[in-house]
Amino acid sequence: MIPANCHTYTLANGLRVIHEQTDSPVVYCGYVMRVGTRHEQPAESGMAHFIEHLTFKGTHRRRAWQISNGLERVGGELNAYTTKQETVYCATVLRPDFARAVDLLTDIVFHSTYPQTEIDREVEVICDEIDSFKDSPSELIFDEFESLVFEGCDLGRDILGEADRLRQYRTADALRFTRAHYRPDNAVFYIYGNVDFRRAVRQLERLMTTAEALPSPHAPVPTACTLALPPARTVYRDRGTHQAHVLLGCPTYGGRHPRRFALLLLNNILGGPGMNARLNMLMRERAGLVYTVESNYATYVDVGLWTVYFGCDADDVDRCLRMARRELQRMIDQPLTARQLAAAKKQFIGQIGISREARESYAISLGKTYAHYDTWRDLDALAQAVSALTSEELQAVAAEVFAADGLSLLVYTTSR
Repeated sequence: MIPANCHTYTLANGLRVIHEQTDSPVVYCGYVMRVGTRHEQPAESGMAHFIEHLTFKGTHRRRAWQISNGLERVGGELNAYTTKQETVYCATVLRPDFARAVDLLTDIVFHSTYPQTEIDREVEVICDEIDSFKDSPSELIFDEFESLVFEGCDLGRDILGEADRLRQYRTADALRFTRAHYRPDNAVFYIYGNVDFRRAVRQLERLMTTAEALPSPHAPVPTACTLALPPARTVYRDRGTHQAHVLLGCPTYGGRHPRRFALLLLNNILGGPGMNARLNMLMRERAGLVYTVESNYATYVDVGLWTVYFGCDADDVDRCLRMARRELQRMIDQPLTARQLAAAKKQFIGQIGISREARESYAISLGKTYAHYDTWRDLDALAQAVSALTSEELQAVAAEVFAADGLSLLVYTTSR
């Protein structure tokens, strides 16, 4: 059931709009485009992220400097990012400037011209971003790990692409890609703030008259990733870093799987943001072997990825791995006591409640959930699902996900 302060509407051209009313003077809004790295053709490597950059470089109505100055001049913010399954364009403004934000966002998303002069200039910025990413092993290892465990699936593709290919792209390539994917029926416009929803819809209808949803033979359907992926692998790479970086994990439940709630709670117990997370207490607080240790559970529509990451001295890799694996096996072998389960639920549900105050993140999640699952992001329902979990359910999920023979391992070592 949709709450009274929430609204949805679908325009004639297929654009879906979702709004959650708040009493804040700040409005968060933007477009979630259902196109990311996994939607690229083999010859379009890095194109989704490439387009994200170029969307700020000129439209039929605005030049690049007018776009970059459009919201900043009134104290607002305009940003964007690309993932494996979506591209998000987001704005943060005060309520009186909401109409300005809607106009600017709609113009850059649906009317960008991708001039070649801007492509030639911006591609070097992206190449610098690639080089910077390669110099950050704690970030690079996550990207390489996905390529490892999702080999043969479109989720294994690199988001940034390769410099040599990016330098070959032209205006015609950008226009071809956006005609296929940057369509109203492939997008959601989200609003989180104190605005009149009907007035917002009317503005979008006026702005979208030239953005028609037309069938496109160029829009590829991404290959569905399943849990029938390559078997677990162990890979060591000499990156010449001062610190070793270690990533352990496996593909798991997607965003619709009923067991995802149990894994969310297990992940929070093991390596969530709390200082009392088991891996942090074990490897940092007691043993003093790591500065950072965390576990993460990311979901895509069809599959998820669960990982444990830590950085340590190269001489301590094996010891840290043994400690992490022992803790995972403990979750499999020993059910949580009633007191442990109650405490874990209370902590996680508290974190859910606090997350509502991270308003920009909440607003974007509102749009992404509606874009991919056609449903509301109901944090109360999430809290209820977590509250209903039993110790036996958690233990069964631990046995399925944390089993040693199903975990891939990627280690960045050093020969120094």
